[in-house]
Amino acid sequence: MQVGVYGLGRFGAFWAEMLATRYEVTAANRSSTRDTPEGVRRGSLEDLAECDALFLCVAISAMGPVLEELAMVLPAGALVFDTCSVKMYPVQLMERLLPAEVEIIGTHPMFGPDSAREPNARLPMVYSPVRVDAEREAFWHHEFEALGLEVHSMSAEEHDRVAASTQGITHLIGRVLGELQLESSPIATLGYTRILQLVEQPCNDPEQLFLDLQRHNPYTADVRRRLRDAFDRIADKI
Repeated sequence: MQVGVYGLGRFGAFWAEMLATRYEVTAANRSSTRDTPEGVRRGSLEDLAECDALFLCVAISAMGPVLEELAMVLPAGALVFDTCSVKMYPVQLMERLLPAEVEIIGTHPMFGPDSAREPNARLPMVYSPVRVDAEREAFWHHEFEALGLEVHSMSAEEHDRVAASTQGITHLIGRVLGELQLESSPIATLGYTRILQLVEQPCNDPEQLFLDLQRHNPYTADVRRRLRDAFDRIADKI
């Protein structure tokens, strides 16, 4: 099976290499400076359009221009997946910008290059079929399980509501603590060591991912408000 990956940033390169353990993978990137992962063939946009399935691993804020570009070359019956960390926004864009004959499945691999390497790491994936034949949808659900992923089927709206209070707050607190430039210490407690780990993982990701998570999930504004209110309540007690 021929699988395409558009976008070879930190996650895209990791995802392409992971897919290449099971499929023949062709990848493309808007910038020629990105390296091609091991076991992956570099190709053009037209090459990607010929693949049996195409995964978009681009920044959330770049989805619009990328979809407009792809809409010009994708044939009827093509299958496109997004891998964005929010779901409602990219799903709405795919429905609006891709031709009606192109099938769509929203996904969010809830892991990345760092978390996937943790010992005994859970690799959950959110799976949001949008516009796809039932047989094809079931096929890919099984394929992701065969890759070792823990597949969770849910709507784009449910994903964003839940993720705002899980992934969204993790990235938010990690970035806030990162601003403090905390350092390791020989007398650090286990709790402090875990705080440093919380800072390290989100701050390894591009800042644009953090900004897109906060800006394009309609539920994160309420999480930020509740966090500020909680901080103020604790500060008032002090």
